[in-house]
Amino acid sequence: MSNKTCVHIALASILLLIAGCVSTPDSVPLSDQDYCAVPPTSTTQTLSEFTAPYANEMQHKTGVYVLEQGTEAMMSRAWLAERAEKTIDVQYFIFSIDNVGLIATDYLVRAAERGIKVRVLVDDIMLEARGDELLMLDAHKNIEIKIYNPNVNVGKNIVQKVTALLTDFHGINQRMHNKVFLVDQQIAITGGRNIADEYFGFDHEYNFRDRDVFLAGKAVKSVESSFEQYWQSKLSVPITELFDKLSSPVNPEFSRLHSYACNPANFSPEIRAEIEDVPATFKQLADEGKFLFVDNVEYVADLPGKNDRSHFLGGGSITHDKLVALAETASDSIVIQTPYLITTKSDRAFLRKLVKQGINIKILTNSLASNDNLEAFSGYQRNRAALLDTGVEVYEFRPDAKIRQRVMSEHMYKRSAAVPIFGLHAKTMTIDNHITVIGTYNFDPRSANLNTESITVIDSPEITQEVKAAMLKEMEADNAWQVTKDFNPDSEESLSKRIGVKLRRIVPKNIL
Repeated sequence: MSNKTCVHIALASILLLIAGCVSTPDSVPLSDQDYCAVPPTSTTQTLSEFTAPYANEMQHKTGVYVLEQGTEAMMSRAWLAERAEKTIDVQYFIFSIDNVGLIATDYLVRAAERGIKVRVLVDDIMLEARGDELLMLDAHKNIEIKIYNPNVNVGKNIVQKVTALLTDFHGINQRMHNKVFLVDQQIAITGGRNIADEYFGFDHEYNFRDRDVFLAGKAVKSVESSFEQYWQSKLSVPITELFDKLSSPVNPEFSRLHSYACNPANFSPEIRAEIEDVPATFKQLADEGKFLFVDNVEYVADLPGKNDRSHFLGGGSITHDKLVALAETASDSIVIQTPYLITTKSDRAFLRKLVKQGINIKILTNSLASNDNLEAFSGYQRNRAALLDTGVEVYEFRPDAKIRQRVMSEHMYKRSAAVPIFGLHAKTMTIDNHITVIGTYNFDPRSANLNTESITVIDSPEITQEVKAAMLKEMEADNAWQVTKDFNPDSEESLSKRIGVKLRRIVPKNIL
């Protein structure tokens, strides 16, 4: 979740009510010339040609590569969209209309224009695009758009929004937090990143340290099955049903979007060239043993709707139960990265039990200085001392972490006059030296009880060694502060921000 778009969901709902009274400008800026007069060149290699050398292994194993760097995560999606032969299925919590979002949309439209069936499923709460723009996209014969749980934003008038906020607090807080990019039912990218500048290292002010995983082969069947469940769910509503008073264009026209993406000021030729080199890069990664085929890879996702209310605000979390079961298998160590760390009494009792069994547990989360969500930090701050009492080691991410030089887009790092603040957004866990979990699950009540989440469980000593080493590196003094009973880095932030966190203690922790 970004500092641009996400504070606590209830507060965001109020902002949406206000925004609903103001006319929204066009999402795509008007170009001063036709930048697509000379269209970008690309090779003609198809996805099946790329996967051919791995076809036998993909039948019985899953190819895995962990996408640590923002640019490689972005370029992998772009290359896949450009080489898709049949289908592209997209599922996100946030799909922004900033530079990365518009270029990503252009890739999807261009795929549709060459005959690829594109399905886009986006959560309602943070969607910024206008109704007529969404209908324009959906009007293409090869594009379908659905909105998950559209109860407060898309297609609602001011009266409906106020009514939902006042009468269905539980409903408006149930969001789809899953992130999936699925191509030809063969290759998927899933993990922490939404579609917006800050998740790929392209924002000028604030970026996230995040993590995705590239999957090819066997485990992708589970990703496909989960996407289909969400797509067919009654909670996923076609965009045409939400804007029934607006007519869809008969002949949708995308030259303005294409021109934006062709403009080298928006999409640099250097990055385009690197996208063309993705196959060579993957061959090199395979030769180096970084793109591995693994026997045991499991994709686990909550069911649409998730919450069965078996207890207050909660119940029915498949991902939560899986993470608990995995943690119980630990014999030596657990290392966790989570942007938001809000523990309950039962969470702390569980952690204390593991520590007493001799399990060394280290957790990296955001500091006040790196945090984009003050509501969540207030929940963490209230129980920070109690968490330390369990024996868990806690580290807080620095906004000037040295690691950002490795994970941020090199293009942006060289071009920025000032280095942006960095915050943690990766949701990752390693268990001992052989299990890695990469997903969307935050260590907080919202992920446990309200949002639908997804995780990928990878049983591989080689991959776990690399991921664990990166996580431990990010806990070193150049990248994080270790919190003790006598020290925390809250004082590194301004007095106004510290007061702001204290004031947010009125928000109940069980909805953060």
